[in-house]
Amino acid sequence: MLVSQIQQVAVNMSPLSFFRSLRPDNKQFAVIGLGRFGRSVSSTLTQFGYEVLGIDRTEELVFQAMVEKIASHCLKLDATKFLALKEAGVFEFDTVVVAIGNFIEESIITTLNLKEGGVKHVVAKASSEVHSTLLHKVGADRVIFPEQEMGRNLARSLTNTGIIDRFEVDPDHSIVEVRVPKEFDNKTILELRLRSTYGVNILAVNHNGRFEINPNPEQKLHFGTEIIVIGSNQDIARLPVCHSLPANQSDHHAVSQSASSRPV
Repeated sequence: MLVSQIQQVAVNMSPLSFFRSLRPDNKQFAVIGLGRFGRSVSSTLTQFGYEVLGIDRTEELVFQAMVEKIASHCLKLDATKFLALKEAGVFEFDTVVVAIGNFIEESIITTLNLKEGGVKHVVAKASSEVHSTLLHKVGADRVIFPEQEMGRNLARSLTNTGIIDRFEVDPDHSIVEVRVPKEFDNKTILELRLRSTYGVNILAVNHNGRFEINPNPEQKLHFGTEIIVIGSNQDIARLPVCHSLPANQSDHHAVSQSASSRPV
């Protein structure tokens, strides 16, 4: 999903301001901590074509990452040691993700080392509000709570089945992926007057499996296809909801869901 590719939740810092501050030629990331969260981040970045250095102090996790090929390079290293990070060249990376959420002292020392070593952008996982506060105090640029975000997403999916995915711009505004409801079927974007009627803007429309950014206002929307819209949470909630898919899309969706749920 398009929104899933950009979705990351920040605390005490606007996500979009963080994205704007990243250099457009940044192609290298380091991920410290190769537990479930770290492996997921590393694997996704690798799939997107970025060069990723995976780091953990546990030999078993480093070996597992190498076998699964979730990173370009893997390294067994104690990130609480400043010189070890320096010698490994970690301070040369623009962005480093500290995925050590359950070991608070190690997480804080690692984050402090990275900032003192000159890393421009450090994203750190927190396990509590106190942990988050400490990470910010030692210089973390972003602090994330993956478990809280998963809980919020689950609650939203249970209460609003029309929204496929969501990215929070701030507490009051979001970018969401939704399916075109029957009320919008075969109507152009211009005809629908979404901005004046619902207070939202369309950013992209799915066309043959690919999203078209800034679609032509004369383009017709079709029931069940995906669109990306931005607006206030209140306005987004006023959009008609697509509760079901056309038969052909429903079958395809079921096959895709079945394939994605198979063991890998």
